[in-house]
Amino acid sequence: MKLNRRALLGTAAATAALPLVTRRARAQANSIKIGVLNDMSGPYRDTGGPSSVAAVKMAVEEFGSHGFDVEVINADHQNKPDLGASIAAQWYDRDGVDLIIDVPTSSVALAVAGVAKQKNKLHINVGAATSELTAGACSPSLIHYTYDTYMLAKSTGGATVKAGGDSWYFITADYAFGKQLQSDTTSFVTAAGGKVMGSSAYPFPGTTDFSSFLVQAQASGAKVLGFCNAGADTVNSIKQANEFGINAKMQIAAMLMFITDVHALGLDVAKGLHLTESFYWDLNDRTRAFTKRFVPRSPTNWPNMIHAGDYSGTLHFLKAVAAIGVPAAKQSGAAIAEQMKAMPVDDDAFQGTIRQDGRGMFNSHLFEVKQPAESKAPWDLYKLVQTTPAAEAWRPLADGHCYYVKA
Repeated sequence: MKLNRRALLGTAAATAALPLVTRRARAQANSIKIGVLNDMSGPYRDTGGPSSVAAVKMAVEEFGSHGFDVEVINADHQNKPDLGASIAAQWYDRDGVDLIIDVPTSSVALAVAGVAKQKNKLHINVGAATSELTAGACSPSLIHYTYDTYMLAKSTGGATVKAGGDSWYFITADYAFGKQLQSDTTSFVTAAGGKVMGSSAYPFPGTTDFSSFLVQAQASGAKVLGFCNAGADTVNSIKQANEFGINAKMQIAAMLMFITDVHALGLDVAKGLHLTESFYWDLNDRTRAFTKRFVPRSPTNWPNMIHAGDYSGTLHFLKAVAAIGVPAAKQSGAAIAEQMKAMPVDDDAFQGTIRQDGRGMFNSHLFEVKQPAESKAPWDLYKLVQTTPAAEAWRPLADGHCYYVKA
């Protein structure tokens, strides 16, 4: 068979390209890709957003070279479960992502967790709160890292009831997170002999005027007003409660609040509030060291427990990859999760373990927001009230009924 000049040139070009294709394939086979999926533009932008991306990149840089490359990409899920699931599927199937991390908004987190389970890919959830992630929605390739609704309800809700707040009214974001947080808090309130006088669920996202819900709360006669929301919603609802004078008549319980929220509110409004986080920048020498390195990357948004969790979760993942090798890590999300559970978590942000059901086991800390006169700097905002050890902070393993956990 005779070949014309064009065919010969084409064959030569294809042959020349083979080494390049091979080199690319080898490089991809020896590299890890991390996708940070979160809210970059909505109510959870400051609690996660760009600062979470910065935290993940910081962990990658500090991990250094261990014989494989690491790439970080990010996307905005816009608090839409269908969009989050679509991005996750594309990342896992087409773009070669080995880990999806962060994913605030519990409805989105549950959708992404389903995709990760189906494809046996790793998902480390840091930003969402629903305790279902280690219960009905648990998976061998899912790790829930920093906090959840059970831990928040036990710490903040339990302390409030003990202090005399035995009748509650809830204002709740109407999606998986808000409903679960209200349910978990209600369990602790009623178990302690308290009662719930009523609740109002508001549409999420998009609600900015909480006045009608606040009027209903005030009319209930409850001692405690529990806000089962987060981010900008928490900031707006507490501001409006202050404007209505409700904080003078009811005790405000911010069931999920971050230092970024407190900073946005200001101490004149937030003073005296009790809240729970598993990380605070000024907790000890190691958290201060982490913060010193992080702040240049996020100077106007100091780290909360989500940002710190994204850093720690990424670093722990990369240590596990180094332990089992890139091929094994890329092949099975369950395998890399199992390795992460076998290793202690030890970095400047978090120290603890990953439990069999994927639950990150870390101490939780109840804080009181400082009075303006007590604060010595713009981010000097918390006083430590109490620390709950990891063994007591989280829902007992057996109570989650995670399907793959061995009895």
